[in-house]
Amino acid sequence: MDIEIPTILHEVFGKRQRVTQLIGILSFGIILTTLLFMYYPSVYLQISLWRRIAAFVFVVDIFSGCIANFTKSTNNYYANDKLKQIIFLSIHFHLILVAIFLGISIWSFLLVWLYTIVCSFIIIFLRKDDQIFVGGFLLCVGLAAIVMLEMEGFMMIVSMLFLIKVLFSFSVDHYQK
Repeated sequence: MDIEIPTILHEVFGKRQRVTQLIGILSFGIILTTLLFMYYPSVYLQISLWRRIAAFVFVVDIFSGCIANFTKSTNNYYANDKLKQIIFLSIHFHLILVAIFLGISIWSFLLVWLYTIVCSFIIIFLRKDDQIFVGGFLLCVGLAAIVMLEMEGFMMIVSMLFLIKVLFSFSVDHYQK
């Protein structure tokens, strides 16, 4: 069953979304973030409550968006509007903000963010026929590079899903017409 999404949430879910997909998107984001915070308490124990909450919210957004961007509704909302795509990419500082809120040195995350954003701009300006291959190639390179940066598990998972969310899930038009 599809439901109409309120206008204010079109950037997140598109215009119409399946209820099952909404449940999947939100469940993935909230459950995985909760598990990460439970499994890696050392990442946030020394920081103030407001910074923990802010980091939690941004991580939920990264994880949920990773899945949401694979839906037909969200994909089609952005697919043929370069301005919307450029705005989306231009405001995605989430990974850097998570590192700042958690009090972690941002240099590795700045590299991941820069790679992700540059590659995403390349992908959105490619012919649609080339997007999946190039996106997959750049995703694999990025994932391998993240592992080589030797991050703590918490931020490695967040970085990988940020890369997937923005570079592949968002930038590639998966439902080409």
